[in-house]
Amino acid sequence: MRRSRGGLTGFLLLLLGAWGGLIAFIGPYFHYAYTPDTAWAYTSGRLWMEILPGAAVFLGGLIIMLTAARHFAMFGALLAAAAGAWFALGQLLSPLWNHVPLGGAPAAAGSTMRIAEQLGFYSGLGVVIVFLAGIAFGRMLSRPPEAAPEPDEPYDAATAPTTIQPTAG
Repeated sequence: MRRSRGGLTGFLLLLLGAWGGLIAFIGPYFHYAYTPDTAWAYTSGRLWMEILPGAAVFLGGLIIMLTAARHFAMFGALLAAAAGAWFALGQLLSPLWNHVPLGGAPAAAGSTMRIAEQLGFYSGLGVVIVFLAGIAFGRMLSRPPEAAPEPDEPYDAATAPTTIQPTAG
């Protein structure tokens, strides 16, 4: 598989993975945050809802970008898609084992900014990641595997020479 078959998509996934993993830590500088709205404050919610899925998307994008092995690139796309799905659905599902949403609550006062935080931190980010990972996966899946080149002449053991004969030069 040519490396260019996922270069741009892999790069975009790298950027989105970095955004998803870091926005919780640098967002408070720009008044764009979830509680706790303190820059560089670590919580277990940030680990499960932002850092780990962000790292998985980043790794998936890196795999897509750098590998020439088709099946390994497909694994990278599936890894990024699963992490994107976790970004989109994780906050909704986390009360099943934690009894409260792990990601916290949007810190903004206005409803428009709260919606922007929800989209930029979780659901919108996850949907875009799943979309890009699906594009990458589809591009790799739709291309037939590289076939081995056919030999010029078929090998026939009955007519093959048994000794090497010098040629006149």
